[in-house]
Parts: sequence; C-alpha cells; structure tokens
Amino acid sequence: MVSFTHRDAGTGEDAWAASGLASLPELPLDAGELAGRSFIVLAAHPDDESLGAGGLLARLRYLGARVTALLYTAGEASHPESPTTTPEQLAAVRLQEFGGALGHLLTDPDWQFLALPDGRLAEHGPAVRTALQRAIAEVAASGLPAEQITLVAPYRHDGHPDHEALGSAAAEAAGAGGHGLLEYPIWYWLWADPSDPAWQSWLRLPLDPAEQRAKAAAMDSHASQVRALSGQPGDEVLLPPAFLEHFDRPFETFAWQRPAAGGGDGSYAAADAEGVFDAVHTGNDDPWQYNTSWYEHRKRALTLAALPGLNYAAGLEIGCSIGTLSVELAQRCASFLAVDASSAALAHAARRLEHLPAARTRHLTVPQDWPEGHFDLIVVSEVGYYLAPGELAELFDRVEAALMPGGTLALCHWRHPISGWELDGDSVHAAARRRLGWADAGVYRERDFILEVLMAPGPGGDPLPGDAVVLGSDS
Repeated sequence: MVSFTHRDAGTGEDAWAASGLASLPELPLDAGELAGRSFIVLAAHPDDESLGAGGLLARLRYLGARVTALLYTAGEASHPESPTTTPEQLAAVRLQEFGGALGHLLTDPDWQFLALPDGRLAEHGPAVRTALQRAIAEVAASGLPAEQITLVAPYRHDGHPDHEALGSAAAEAAGAGGHGLLEYPIWYWLWADPSDPAWQSWLRLPLDPAEQRAKAAAMDSHASQVRALSGQPGDEVLLPPAFLEHFDRPFETFAWQRPAAGGGDGSYAAADAEGVFDAVHTGNDDPWQYNTSWYEHRKRALTLAALPGLNYAAGLEIGCSIGTLSVELAQRCASFLAVDASSAALAHAARRLEHLPAARTRHLTVPQDWPEGHFDLIVVSEVGYYLAPGELAELFDRVEAALMPGGTLALCHWRHPISGWELDGDSVHAAARRRLGWADAGVYRERDFILEVLMAPGPGGDPLPGDAVVLGSDS
C-alpha cells in the first residue's frame, strides 16, 4: 500500500498531460454496445462516482442504459479533526450530496447505501461482496446474459484502502461471473507518476462537452469535499483545485477487463495482443518510455549483465516491442531474431535494427506462431503475462523444444498486476520453473521486477555446472 495524504502536492496534471495519456486507445465499446449493457457502479465514498466515472454515467443516461449505484460508506471520516461538524453530521451532508450529484448524471437514479464504516471496508469483506452479488443477481433476474453486465469500480491498486477493497471485490466478482469490469483510478493520479507502467495499458473514454458539463456539475454537488467546511483548522478543503485538475480532462481513463462468456477470468489472451498493442504504439514511437525512463535503462542493463555468455550463436527475443533491448542483444549474437505480435511496434524495432546485418524481425503471435530453427539464447522480457495460463505453458514447451542443450533462457517481468490480463511477473516465473525444471543460473528480485536466468540441460541431459545467485530481498 502506498503512503499519501490529500495534503501532498503529488504529481501535477502538467506531468500527466505530457505523458501521452491523451493518446491511449479508446474504450472499445460503441454506443450500441453501451446501451445494451447493464452497469453496476460501486463507490466507496460519495464523490468517487463523479470523479472517476461521471462522464461515463452521463453518457449512459443519454443512451438509456440501465445503471445501479452502490454507495458503501457515507464518507464520514473525511474531516476527522473538524471542530464544526461531527462524523454523523458529515455523513448526512455527504449522502445528500451524493443524491444531488447522481441527479446530474442519471435520470431517476437507482442507488443503494450500504452504511459500512468509512476507512474500514477491508474489515467488512463479506458484507462488501454480499451486497455486490445481490445487485448482480437483481440485474441478472431480468434475463440479461452475464457478459452484458459490467461492473464499474475503483481501481484495485488505487492506494486508498477502501478503494482497493472495493476494486478487488469487483474484480473477483467479474472474473467469477463472466462480467465486464471498468476500474477507475482516483488517488492514483496524485501518488503515481508517468513512469509507472500500470496506466499504459488502460483505455480512454472521450467526453463530449455535455458530458463534461454534467460531470463538473456533479462534482460541484460534493460541496463538503471541494470547498472548506469553515475557515477553521481541520475544516480545510479535501479536494483542492490542483487535484481536481486530474478530473477536468476531456476524457476518462479506465482499466478494462473484458467479460468472458459463460464465466471465467475475463482476461485478455495472446490473440488480443496485436489489436491492443497496435493501438498503443500507433502515433507514439515510445509509449513505455523505453528510451527515456531510468527504470527501463537500469532494467535493461541488469538483464544484459545477467546473461552468462558474452556471445551467442543464435538469439531469439520474444516480444521485442520497439527494439531497445533487441539492439543490445543482437550485438552479442551471430544471428538474432526479434518477434512481436504488434506490427506497429515491430516497425519501430526493424528501423532500430536495420544497421545490424545479423538481426531480423518477424511478426509472430506466440505461442500459436513460432519461428523455425534452434537457439542458444531465448529472451522473454515483459511479455509472459500477456498470455493466458494455458498459452504460457505452451510457450515454455516451445522454448524447451527450440533451445539448444546448455542454452540460456532469460526472463524479466514487472511484478505488479497487469490491468486486463490474468498473470503477473511472479506467476510467469513460477510457471517457467515448474514447467521446465531447469537449473537456475541467477535470480534478481526487487519490488518492481524479477529477472531470472534458466539453463537448459547439457548434451547429456544433466544441468551444466554453476551455482545460482539470488539477489534482492523483496520476495
């Protein structure tokens, strides 16, 4: 859990505006698809719904979609040091504000108040989940298929304990029931910064002027949060203008998890990678700041240093993206092949590698597609979690068949959850060790990523000599 308060200056909107956020791919739901769905909107506190999804709600009203809102707390703990307003008084005020805000966003708002304690939703998991399941059951009773029910909830890694408890419950329910899930970040915009990879797989909902006006009016209804309760200490404004700038954008941003028909985890798989990442790379030469981010430079240097051999006969990089690591790898290989599912990303990689005659690129979606030949170096970096679990197992079967005896498999992955995808870095590396059973020639692990080198058995079937080196304490 990150540590922050509303008093922190945090990341300014100028930094987010310069990050490329406005060029994220659009949410792939047109007016007809939105109108045909039913939405259950979860708010931990009054104002969450307006900040994170007010524009979406205004659009749903225009389209005539069914919307149910669940408000879990009254937000009574927002001003714990107030000399003028008790928590009970504040709860009454904020509930009235919530109803007023929804009046700007929905026609005849349908909402329920669960009356759970502000700041303690994590302690009330059963009640949180029961209320959500009841709401889902009420919608499903109308005969709507599971995949046409979409949950809209706070981002499950937003940094606020109530937001994370609610987001996690929504993710669990969506995965188990086969529903769509839209997660909206709020405090993330304050404590995170553009170098964080999490937002770069999110999607954007452009808002028209009427939707922006409705959202602004809804936010203004939350007077206890956007204006001071009084001029006395402890009654200061909770959401100052600098923070509200993050929500004045002409778009809203969501982590989108597709519904899985008939239930399932609702996550993307390899077949989705080309469309998702072509959209990310189109119009942006470096969407993940591979060229400018110190995180990326440092991780790349550590990956290269971890390779036990100076030179290799034949190298293969799975998921090369725009080719920043590829250039370094190719210079250590007599022949080198870089593959990626995104043709847009691969075009950048090809230009980056064109001065190296031994380097080639191919447009392949692994594990369904696989290059011919054998390799003594295979690198799988920041790509394993973009596969479904069964696809990941097939990938390692492919690696096992293609890697020469005594060859090197290098794995490097971000350790945090990937929005819209089922796996994370730790689960990818655990699957590699379990599936292959190869000797571990080195592991480096820290808070943000894990780097690991596995060695294929030698010609006689036994692991080659060498001791594993384990570094890093954040396990």
